[in-house]
Amino acid sequence: MSNTHQAIRQAFSRMRSEGRARHRDIAEKLAISEGELIAAHADFTHTPVDESPLQATRLQASWSDIIESLEPLGEVMALTRNASCVHEKQGVYRKASHNAHVGLVLGGEIDLRVFYQQWAHGFAVKEVTPDGTQRSLQFFDASGTAIHKIFAKAPTDLAAWAALVTRFTHADQLAGITTQAPAAATPETPDGDIDVAGFRQAWASLRDTHEFFGVLRKFGVSRTQALRLAEPRFVQKVEVASAHQVLDDAAQEGVAIMVFVGNPGMIQIHSGPVKKIAVMGPWLNVLDQGFNLHLREDHIVDAWVVRKPTTDGMVTSLELFDAQGETIAMFFGERKPGKPELCEWRGLIDKLLQEPVSCAT
Repeated sequence: MSNTHQAIRQAFSRMRSEGRARHRDIAEKLAISEGELIAAHADFTHTPVDESPLQATRLQASWSDIIESLEPLGEVMALTRNASCVHEKQGVYRKASHNAHVGLVLGGEIDLRVFYQQWAHGFAVKEVTPDGTQRSLQFFDASGTAIHKIFAKAPTDLAAWAALVTRFTHADQLAGITTQAPAAATPETPDGDIDVAGFRQAWASLRDTHEFFGVLRKFGVSRTQALRLAEPRFVQKVEVASAHQVLDDAAQEGVAIMVFVGNPGMIQIHSGPVKKIAVMGPWLNVLDQGFNLHLREDHIVDAWVVRKPTTDGMVTSLELFDAQGETIAMFFGERKPGKPELCEWRGLIDKLLQEPVSCAT
């Protein structure tokens, strides 16, 4: 198929009506990025209305201003994903701020860490579906890979939504975007060239979990390499089915957890209980009111229990990785700075380990 914008729109319309195929899957079948699929619909004023049910409005590259202007819209759904996991959270974008290229949203239900230097394209999308008109804001990196999406829901203030789109509409509404090839992965430094003793000392000296990223950079180690080289007291490899077990146990025992899912431009966090756990084919799902998680269990190649010392005591996580060593998702017990880790969470992790670590109450 010739990837002209018109051909893309027509193919989208056909495939969208045949079994409600998802945007990402349609783009993959057309051998284009999802960003290119959406951008092909930007020039909708010159598109026959019967050519595609989707219309896209290109947005200005004022990314932090857009995110910090979302609160008046009220309740929406935030979606962040990577190739193996989708994280959906419903709430209001409160307490949004940024410092240089790093943004925060700390409004309770919507909890985000934003890395704006990765953002390249944004669109307001409107699509007519059998269930009604679906409105979304969609943001992509330079390769056209989705970073973050925001969907209008029943409680959303649509007048405020329309005002935001009007405010940030780009002067250029021609169809299409120019994409770049994804950046090549940085080759891993050979283990023999790593200062393992220094790295282990730095890990043992951590006082905050956020310091861990700096330690990785300082010693030039990838995340999975760090787990291989760490002291055994801080890491233990577990079964790839551990995520399923932890979610089931958390639901059954009422343990509040934190679920981190991200990509280079965004990390999205759920904090609280999980209740309905369901498996559908390769997908492990959390299907709760206000929070959905969709995890491809067949993509999990490695799972690790990871412990980091902090001023509040040891913090324990379950971390999942794919075949390329990319992080799929991370699970923690729910906690706030200044509070120790939940013993109930430690108990869930103990079930995964051959040598449980006691938790003093």
